[in-house]
Amino acid sequence: MSSNRTLVLDHQTIDQKLRRIAYQIYEYNYREEEIVLVAIEKQGVELANRIKPILEEISKKKLTLLSLKIDKKNPLKSPKLSGPGDAMKDKSVILIDDVLNSGRTLIYGARYILEFPVKKLTTVVLVDRRHRRFPIKADFAGLTLSTTLQDHISVVFKKGKDAVYLE
Repeated sequence: MSSNRTLVLDHQTIDQKLRRIAYQIYEYNYREEEIVLVAIEKQGVELANRIKPILEEISKKKLTLLSLKIDKKNPLKSPKLSGPGDAMKDKSVILIDDVLNSGRTLIYGARYILEFPVKKLTTVVLVDRRHRRFPIKADFAGLTLSTTLQDHISVVFKKGKDAVYLE
């Protein structure tokens, strides 16, 4: 890790942002009986594992959590879903990842999900960098941050010590 890094979000602030995102998901899906969370491995899964208990606390909706493994170097090479794709049929699906940078991972994740007959699809990220090369946006973001192309956002999930750094 670089010694030249700046703390952007500390643990308490991340908790607050995740609670807000959970309420936004709930409000956007208040008429739905079930919500399917599809988290991009690995950091997206960590993020989803923090959002899901908050949703369970504020809502009685059925929640299903699936992970999606995408080869970031070759995203068309058969993505792998941790459960049956039928779990998303006619459901509201939330695609979750930690950082939205170019949009590549998120758009290929969305492309895969849309092979199934979902009712609606929304996206969630902890940090939206606004450097798009692909036409996808974050419907719900913890923080939108304008950075240079040389900057790197590092998300650290550590029990009680979550943090986001700009490097």
